[in-house]
Amino acid sequence: MRLVSDRIFRVGLLVVCGLLLVGAVTGCTTTQETAELKQAQSKRILERRDRKQAKKQRSKSHDHGSNEQ
Repeated sequence: MRLVSDRIFRVGLLVVCGLLLVGAVTGCTTTQETAELKQAQSKRILERRDRKQAKKQRSKSHDHGSNEQ
């Protein structure tokens, strides 16, 4: 009886370790994807900010030019 329970224990342990390994790999992929999405989002935010600042600068320089005439 001991031999059967040892085999069941080993198979169960192997299954648990396999599931943990799969979970870890999946978690890393998800983390990597999340980081890439956040980086892309940050890039878009910075690009929009730069466009707004450039537009504001053009507007200011255009306003100053019309006041001096």
